[in-house]
Amino acid sequence: RVPYRGPVGGIIHQLIGGLRATMGYVGCATIEEMRTKPNFVKISGAGQRESHVHDVQITKEPPNYRA
Repeated sequence: RVPYRGPVGGIIHQLIGGLRATMGYVGCATIEEMRTKPNFVKISGAGQRESHVHDVQITKEPPNYRA
């Protein structure tokens, strides 16, 4: 049994955003493509820091994101 923690809409929105971003990263247009032929690209830690969002002022942190 799981205690009620509020509406699930915000969590679903975050999950869909993450899925869309991932599909873009691996070059897949559909979920089926994602299952069968993703194209992963390994980047260095420096590359990851460089490609990370910067110079943005956040007014409210998303509940499922840590930098």
